[in-house]
Amino acid sequence: MSAAPRLSVAETAALTRRVTVLSVATAAILVSLKAAAWMASGSTAMLASLADSGLDLVASLTTFYAVRYAAAPPDAEHRFGHGKAEAFASLVQAGLVFASAALIAREAVDAILDPQPLRAGGWAMAVMGVSILLTMGLIAAQSRVLRQTASVAVSGDRAHYASDLASNVVALVGIGGAAWLGLSGLDAAAAIVVAALLLWGAVSVFREAAGQLMDHELPDAIREEIVRLTTADRRLTDVHQLRTRAAGPNLHIQMHVDLDPDLTLASAHEVIVAAEKRILAAFPAADIIIHADPRGRAEPHGGAFAEGGSQTR
Repeated sequence: MSAAPRLSVAETAALTRRVTVLSVATAAILVSLKAAAWMASGSTAMLASLADSGLDLVASLTTFYAVRYAAAPPDAEHRFGHGKAEAFASLVQAGLVFASAALIAREAVDAILDPQPLRAGGWAMAVMGVSILLTMGLIAAQSRVLRQTASVAVSGDRAHYASDLASNVVALVGIGGAAWLGLSGLDAAAAIVVAALLLWGAVSVFREAAGQLMDHELPDAIREEIVRLTTADRRLTDVHQLRTRAAGPNLHIQMHVDLDPDLTLASAHEVIVAAEKRILAAFPAADIIIHADPRGRAEPHGGAFAEGGSQTR
């Protein structure tokens, strides 16, 4: 799982909104260019790349709406917010990529069995060159956003376009070989490589989205930072039953801590609130619950997720 965001929900939402608009615009341009190039050339590799970009446009639109919904504040029916909409969007993306790979592979096999001469090879190569440049620019923008946020939807979108970049290069080689060397089979072989790259990218997206939907713990480094911030006040000791998870731009953190049993309720509350503020300063999008146990006098408790084994720090 990627690192947690250090920005507020509003700041994260603004960044993800902008980059998803760029993603949709890039996909729309690529679909238009590749459709024209495929109709002119009849290239199977171009058709494969067109199908990929078409599904990318659908995936980018899904991401476009998902990041906006995920940033919506909690309501009466969704007390933990709407962050997991991003993970659902990533699952949709993975499914679309799987479908794209299957269609591309089928077309490639047909082209190998019944090769056709390539037309307008120069035009097709020029389109692929433009596609590579546009995709590189989009990936660079998405990478900048991901360095500041932990958006699983944008991460999934970037994985798509990273696969696209590789597939565009492969398609360019296949089209070039068919146009300049007359090797029609190279065009179809390139389409099969594109399909394989898409499958690999889909698996990566699925794993990341599934981890968030299954409430996978945050990375150890982040958990250690949470413990360090909590225990910066020496009155707080023995952090246990620490549970963390991500939901889109939001983090959910729960823990038990030991406090001096002789502290007044007001003093214990003050210590806990101060600890929450320290954590929020580092993780502004966090939802935090800290339960105080009287040091040395606490009975084991915790309901269905009581202390023990993997539930402890």
